[in-house]
Formats: sequence, C-alpha cells, structure tokens
Amino acid sequence: MRRLLPTSRAGRALTASATLLAAAAALAPAGTAAATTGSESRHRVDYVALGDSYASAPLVPTQVDAACQRSDQNYPSLVSRSRAARLTDVSCAGATTEDMAAPQSDGVPAQFDALDRGTDLVTVTIGGNDIGFSTVLGTCAHLTAGNPAGAPCAAYFAGSGADRITDAIAATGPKVAQVLRGIHRRAPHARVVVVGYPDLFPEDGVGCTSSKVPLAAGDFAWLRDKEKELNSMLARQARRGGAEYVNTYTPTVGHDLCKPTGERWIETFAPETPAAPVHPNATGEAAMATAVEGVLAGHGRRH
Repeated sequence: MRRLLPTSRAGRALTASATLLAAAAALAPAGTAAATTGSESRHRVDYVALGDSYASAPLVPTQVDAACQRSDQNYPSLVSRSRAARLTDVSCAGATTEDMAAPQSDGVPAQFDALDRGTDLVTVTIGGNDIGFSTVLGTCAHLTAGNPAGAPCAAYFAGSGADRITDAIAATGPKVAQVLRGIHRRAPHARVVVVGYPDLFPEDGVGCTSSKVPLAAGDFAWLRDKEKELNSMLARQARRGGAEYVNTYTPTVGHDLCKPTGERWIETFAPETPAAPVHPNATGEAAMATAVEGVLAGHGRRH
C-alpha cells in the first residue's frame, strides 16, 4: 500500500518502520531453458502481475528487485511456479492506480507497459495507497499515546459526522474501474483477477496495544472495518469491470498482526519475521497465492 512504504526505494521498508513507530526466481531450474521447445513455449500462460507492496512483498526473502522491493516469494511468483506460467512481475512498492498507466515518481516504468495482446492472465492488487492508508496508520500510532484505551484515530477521521476514510475509498472506486478498463484495452484476451487485501487486524476487534502495535484499543475494530470497506469496493469494481475477485481476507483471519510469531502472517509495526511493517510475511504471501489458485481453479471464494 502506498506510503506504508515511502516513495524513495532504497531502504524503503526500514524507513517506513521507523516512521510508523515514531508517530522472480526463475520459473525453471538453471540449464533447462534450452530444452524448452518453441511449441511448449507458445503454450505456456503469459502472466503479468501488477500492483503495490502487498503484491511485491518488500523485505520478504529473497528480494530480486531493489527498486520495487520485490520478492521471489511474493504471491505472483508462487502462482506462476504452481501453474508453470511465464511471469512478468512489475508489482512495485508504493504503487497507486496512477502508476499503472504512468511511471512512478522515481522513474519506475508504468506497469501497463508489461501488457500486450498476448497476455493470458493478469493479477492486480491496488487501491490501498490511493486511500493513504500509511498516513492513517501513522496518525493512529501518534494519537495512541494520548488515549491508548480509547478510539482516538476513529474520532480523528470520523468523529465529525463524515468518515474521511470511507470517502477516500469511495473516491478510489472509479480509479480502480479505470485500471480495469486499461488492462482490458491492452490485454483484450487476458483473464483479469483483482486480488484483495489479507486480514490485517483481529476479526473480533480485540486489540493488542503495545510498543510493536501502537494502536489504541478502540481503533482496532474501526481499522478492521475500513479494510473490509476497501475490499468490498475492490470486489464490486471487479464484478462491474469484467474481472474476478480473490478474497484473501477470509482465509487469513486468525493470522493478523496481533497473533504471536509463528501464527502471525501479517507483521507488526516492528517486524520479527522478514517483511515490511504491517505487510504479509512469506507465509502470508503463500496464503494469498493459495487463495488466487483457488479462484483460478474455479473453486475459491471470490467475494
């Protein structure tokens, strides 16, 4: 999600962690490429992965693109290996809907440049950065110190009668719709899959306020609901935009950032397993890949 990691790429995830606390591997083994015949190559699925840091998996080993903080254990890489697909992964930390059709601010090419008429499959995780979710988390962390038992962040963003995050999600809907139209124009024969965000906060709303999770007790349920609103918007836009939706939230319930190491698939503000703050670790990315595979196979929950 945008600005959960800052815009500058070098050291992006480490900088994000300090800010929040203060306020592909090859598809075939080496040496086998020459053995692939032209006929076999033509029949492999051409898969393009688009999206933000929840797709690129910053700091998850092994990082294979420093500019975009991309891991070879992110869900696109796992899906491509499972399906023996030819992967072009342009997912990039910090990406917004604008970065699909235009270069990102530090010169990373437009993600749509990877698409063409031969593309067979497209996955995309996008929208979290458009609503400024990192700013929300930073504000919540800053406000917690003054009212750790209350819900200061919810009051700040929604206490005046209008919920600014709900409004931002609504404003992002048309941008996601435009992204889907752009994909269909550039890859008219592709199967398009919108991949939602996994469960970040406890489903029961019971928090875990601490130095590693500096969120007030009453804000966990509100943040959970904002994420659900975001995912609902993405599912709705997928349906309207001729795409499929992958629900990664339900299969990751019970593995949120409040769970102990080993059970936690989303890292805290101070990760103990390699991952960016408040992002999936390798197990979380694997769970997302399993959810994508379920939809691609026709038996996953899509909404």
